[in-house]
Amino acid sequence: MKNKTTIKLPLTDIEKANLRKNKIKIANIPDFATDELEVLLNATTERVKEIYALAEFQTVPSVGIKFAEDLVFLGYYSLNELKQKDGAKLTDEYEQKKGYWIDPCVEDQFRLIVNFANTNDTKKTWWDFTEERKKFRTENGYPKSRPQKAWFETSGFERKDDKGSH
Repeated sequence: MKNKTTIKLPLTDIEKANLRKNKIKIANIPDFATDELEVLLNATTERVKEIYALAEFQTVPSVGIKFAEDLVFLGYYSLNELKQKDGAKLTDEYEQKKGYWIDPCVEDQFRLIVNFANTNDTKKTWWDFTEERKKFRTENGYPKSRPQKAWFETSGFERKDDKGSH
C-alpha cells in the first residue's frame, strides 16, 4: 500500500511509545495486520480496529482524520466494507445519525471513498465529485426524512472561512 505521510491518529502516549519502541511510523500502520498491531501496540482488538481504520481511510487522497472519524462513526472499519456502497446513501445515513444535514462537500468525500474502494484511483480527490453530486441532487433531491437543522446551526460549529455555499 502506498504510504501517505500526513496520517494523523488520536493515539495515547503509551501507543505512541509502543510505536517508537517497535520503530513503526504512523504512515506504516496500514502495512500491518490488525493482530500484529494488537501485539505491537499492546492494545485491544477494538482499539486496533479503530486505529487501523483511521489510518487506512487516510491513505485515500484528500481524506483527513475528521472524515476518517466520520466513517468509523458510521461503523465502517475498512475500504473493503465501502466497495458496494453509494456515496449519496452514505450521506443520507450520516445525516440521519448526526441529526443535522451536512456541508455538501462531505457528500463529495463519501463519493470519493466509495470510488477509491472500488478502483484504487489515487488521482481523484473529493472535489472531482462535486459536479456528480450536484447533478444527482438536482435530479433526485434529498430524502423527505432529511434533518431540518444544518451543520452550521449546531453547537460547537465555528466558521473558518468566508466562503459561501457549495
